[in-house]
Parts: sequence; structure tokens; C-alpha cells
Amino acid sequence: MEKKHSTVVAAVVIKDGKYLCMRRCRSHYLYISERWEFPGGKVEEGEDEKDALRREIKEEMDWDIQVGRRLATIHHEYPDFAITLRAYECSADDTDFKLLEHLDYKWLEKEELKTLNWTAADKKLVSRLTRRPRAKTQPESKD
Repeated sequence: MEKKHSTVVAAVVIKDGKYLCMRRCRSHYLYISERWEFPGGKVEEGEDEKDALRREIKEEMDWDIQVGRRLATIHHEYPDFAITLRAYECSADDTDFKLLEHLDYKWLEKEELKTLNWTAADKKLVSRLTRRPRAKTQPESKD
């Protein structure tokens, strides 16, 4: 039997150099229960991804965000379902959100992100976000 697949959008909110990390509520799927994630949710059929992300953040956090460029696309298969996670760089005019669907939150420096117990898909995203850009070597000039 084929696993159910969902497209999920995630908000990578960065403010003053810190990333917003959200702790999920308890779930019947133990492998995502009470783990950390970037906030977001499922894209409904026919819905624009950026609109879905704004809607999900409004529903889960009663917060208005601005959605910027896509940062990454992650495919992950959990034991019971599969997701395509599309992460977007986001910002907000304030930090006045509510924890309607989450247990806790933290604002962390990029170097601190790996200290949390992330969902598997978000762990892949953290790995991408924390990778150091490769230094480009310039060819020596022949003067």
C-alpha cells in the first residue's frame, strides 16, 4: 500500500540573527511527538504555497508573516506517511504570536539549531541551513 503524501510548507523566521523554533504538541505518531520544527503545515489542493504558509501560521499562531524566497525542498518518508517539505525564509513585524498548536518555542542562533530534538524532515532542513558555504577559490592572476 502506498503511503499518504503531503506537501508541507515551513516558515524559517529569522529575527535579529535568531531562528524561530517551535515544539510540536503530543502526537499519536511518536516519531514526531513533542519534537521541534519550523512552523507551518499542509498545503491544500490547488492552494499557492506562500498563501498556505501565511494561512497555517495565522491558524496555529495567530500571527501575520511575510513570506520570502524558498530556501529548500526536503523529501522525507516517515513510517506512516511521506512529505515534501518546502521551507521559505519569512519575517514578521512583531513577535506577538500565540502558542495555539505548539508546546514551546525558542529563538536560537544558527549554531544552536542542532541542539534540539527535531522531527526527521526538519532535521534535514537544519542540516542544510547550517552548512557553511564553500569558500570560492579565485584563480591566481598571471600578471
